[in-house]
Amino acid sequence: MKRTLQSGLLVLCGLGLLRISLVSDLCLRYVKESMRPLLIASGCVLVLLGIVSAVLDRKRHEQEYDGHGHDHSRVPRVAWLLLLPAVSLLCYAPPALGAYTASRQPPEPIAHQGGFGPLPAVSPLPMTLSDFTSRVRQDRAGAVKGRTILMTGIVTPHGKGGWDLTRIIINCCAADAQSVKVRVYGGPVPPADTWVAVTGTWHPGGTLGTGSAAVALDARTVRKVPRPVNGYQDALPLPTTRAR
Repeated sequence: MKRTLQSGLLVLCGLGLLRISLVSDLCLRYVKESMRPLLIASGCVLVLLGIVSAVLDRKRHEQEYDGHGHDHSRVPRVAWLLLLPAVSLLCYAPPALGAYTASRQPPEPIAHQGGFGPLPAVSPLPMTLSDFTSRVRQDRAGAVKGRTILMTGIVTPHGKGGWDLTRIIINCCAADAQSVKVRVYGGPVPPADTWVAVTGTWHPGGTLGTGSAAVALDARTVRKVPRPVNGYQDALPLPTTRAR
């Protein structure tokens, strides 16, 4: 591979990064929102380096030949491997993490620090999956007992006909993604990876407020909702996901 082609690959990689971070939200499939400015900056740097390198190589073109006519402007052939991620970023973006990843991960342990305050007197009560898990396992007052809860997440099939409501949480990037899951009983079983809003009550199992309590919900309604822009946060349901 000649250096001019190497410069072109740098430009392609930079354009690919800019496509997924500046032109679209695809980067949020792989990294958290706070990393986005760094990706944009990296893309700009790669494009600039590629352009500068191409200009300088053209000026040095005549000096790249020795007296025997050998061309020393080549780099190792392995550099062609850079073409694969460059083309991938420009033409094809890998899918977001979903049910396939979550089904192969154990639920993330949730540890609540400090005491639990009273829950708002609204029904259904919007909760994150992490908050629901910590209330079920650690709140000795059993505040969630009998309350109608509203949560959103993706559908992760489990066993024969069962499924979990899941949130995949990214701390830095897709490599450290972890899953929070709530088992759902009753209601229809949506297709895997569907984003849904679920309302229901705590499914009795074990002793509420202890580690034996079942992190599960008896569903009353299950309905499809749009995927959030950044689905890798265990966020509260949006106001538009009211139960009907």
